[in-house]
Amino acid sequence: MTAMLKEYDYPAISHNKSPGHPGHTTPEQDAAVAQLRAELEKEGYTERLDTHTLLRFLRARKFDHNLAKQMFVACEKWRKEFDVDNIVKTFVYVEKPEVSKYYPQFYHKTDKDGRPVYIEQLGNINLTAMYKITTAERMLQNLVLEYERLADPRLPACSRKTGQLIETCCTVMDVKGVGLSSINSVYTYIKSASEISQNYYPERLGKLYIINAPWGFSSMFKIVKGFLDPVTVEKIHILGSGYATELLAQIPKENLPKDFGGECECEGGCPLSDAGPWQEAQPTATATATAAAPIPAPALSS
Repeated sequence: MTAMLKEYDYPAISHNKSPGHPGHTTPEQDAAVAQLRAELEKEGYTERLDTHTLLRFLRARKFDHNLAKQMFVACEKWRKEFDVDNIVKTFVYVEKPEVSKYYPQFYHKTDKDGRPVYIEQLGNINLTAMYKITTAERMLQNLVLEYERLADPRLPACSRKTGQLIETCCTVMDVKGVGLSSINSVYTYIKSASEISQNYYPERLGKLYIINAPWGFSSMFKIVKGFLDPVTVEKIHILGSGYATELLAQIPKENLPKDFGGECECEGGCPLSDAGPWQEAQPTATATATAAAPIPAPALSS
């Protein structure tokens, strides 16, 4: 019996027209979704089997069915162990205003493609001071909560506003003032945060701008990118202190905080405002049946 699947109440055709994205799949990719869903249902999985989610896991593993299935199963195991559903229901990061003084991490409005903009400032990280306010565990719980909120309500709200499916965000990482000592002191946290992002929330990065990159950073990245997937490399932009022109080509000036060359000055400060379409009342756009419904399993042939 087919598990009940999510019905999308927002546009279901991706603005990304590359093969493998919703609304732009090949018959073989549709068949891969159907096969993966059927196998997961057979093994007792009933949640997160909608087409969009399964496509993200398949894209993350280059449509290698076995690897995508392993990734999905590992993710579901982690969700139970980390108690993700309970975090979503009960976790309140009351210390966020204080933590933000040392490590601002926040979503703020949208880029020109309609993606949520996510900003991190690494220069003021002081783990000793932060751990007097919070713990590494609570920081990771907050990270997970924000990823869950990215999935709902942020991305659906952005999709409704643009009239196209938005599945990724535009990340701005400011490394101004970051030294080796500060990076080393937070290595464990950054490693844990990166693993959560890559392993359990795949295909959420649309673009990444690393700004205020120090001298030599670009040369180092040229070496590193040889080990990265070409699709990922295309999303990463390494910019020095003269980043404004390129960043503003992607993010409207009125949406970018003034600290980064934009015009936005939210009351109470942009890092704590959570400003964006997800805070606005919006009409509901119902997805077409074909986009949301399960794809019939194809006849398998050798």
